[in-house]
Amino acid sequence: MEKAAPFSDTLQHRIKNARRLAVVGIGDELIPADLLGISAARMIEQQHLPGIQVFFAGTVPESITGPIRRYRPEHVLFLDAAEMGEPPGTIAVIAPGQVQASLLSTHALPLTVVMEYVERETGAGVTLLGIQPGHRNPENDLSDEDQAYLDRNLRQLFTILEKR
Repeated sequence: MEKAAPFSDTLQHRIKNARRLAVVGIGDELIPADLLGISAARMIEQQHLPGIQVFFAGTVPESITGPIRRYRPEHVLFLDAAEMGEPPGTIAVIAPGQVQASLLSTHALPLTVVMEYVERETGAGVTLLGIQPGHRNPENDLSDEDQAYLDRNLRQLFTILEKR
């Protein structure tokens, strides 16, 4: 049985009619479990969707706040790997209050601080999409089955972005 992606209705509502959307890929490219946000952003960039500018923040999302401000988006969509206790490949909207800073975080500043700053400085709506990494070994890529589930969720994300 195919699972419905839990992000679709919420995201559709948040980005509805956003003519200028910034997509920010976050993560450490050297750690497969933390690469999911960057990988998803690359896939979105390859779609060449009108009105969408993709930014790659790596492990320092605060480094792209200037370029985002200059782009003047109506909404900013952050993509990052997130441990949510869900099946690997799950994409979900994460409320700022649910973001947990940890000692193992790869980000220099807490992501919530960056999100609040971007929202305040741009006046744009801000959404964080978490992508659940694999559970078996956080240093390994997703299994083939988990990757197929993520791919289905990403196709749904592309459709939402295209129809906004």
